[in-house]
Amino acid sequence: MWAIVEAAGWPIWTIIAASVVSLAIILERLYTLRRGAVVPQGLLAQTLQEYRRIGDKDELLQRLQGHSPLGRLFAAGLRNVHGSREVMKEAIEDEGRQVAYLLERLLTTLGTIAAMAPLLGLLGTVIGMIEIFGSQNASGANPQQLAHGISVALYNTAFGLIVAIPSMMFYRYFRSKVDGLLVEMEAQAVKLVEVAHGERKNGS
Repeated sequence: MWAIVEAAGWPIWTIIAASVVSLAIILERLYTLRRGAVVPQGLLAQTLQEYRRIGDKDELLQRLQGHSPLGRLFAAGLRNVHGSREVMKEAIEDEGRQVAYLLERLLTTLGTIAAMAPLLGLLGTVIGMIEIFGSQNASGANPQQLAHGISVALYNTAFGLIVAIPSMMFYRYFRSKVDGLLVEMEAQAVKLVEVAHGERKNGS
């Protein structure tokens, strides 16, 4: 592997750095965007049961705030439960924008890496081509320099694509997953508002 890196020349280090950042983001988002951590099953029913038992006490609100992103929406709604239905929904929507920002965190960076990795590979290709042309002299081509230029061109192109393809795949996957989670959280938050204002009998 080290021989390949040496053959690819210095441009490969920019692609390696991008691959490390991309892998770190992918692993972090896979852990953070677990459905059970974002939209825990049964939280709506549990919240309504606790609300009926103790009301909108700080104990319940603080527990929900630190529980999960969905819990944060519920806490924002219950803080305004004595206001109108519209006030309660606005509070949930305001909190929802902050939650959405946290769920989408780092995805822009991952998308940027997916877009830039092929360009970094192209940069290495251009540098390799420059070395190939530089190997030409009056007595002909320098075989060593010619071979090195070809290696730089091909390896950088390949590594750029190797980093870009999975980065783009995970970027699209995470975007779709975040959108799905936000829709589900919105639906459960609406149920909370309707039950709290007597428009539904339960949170099912």
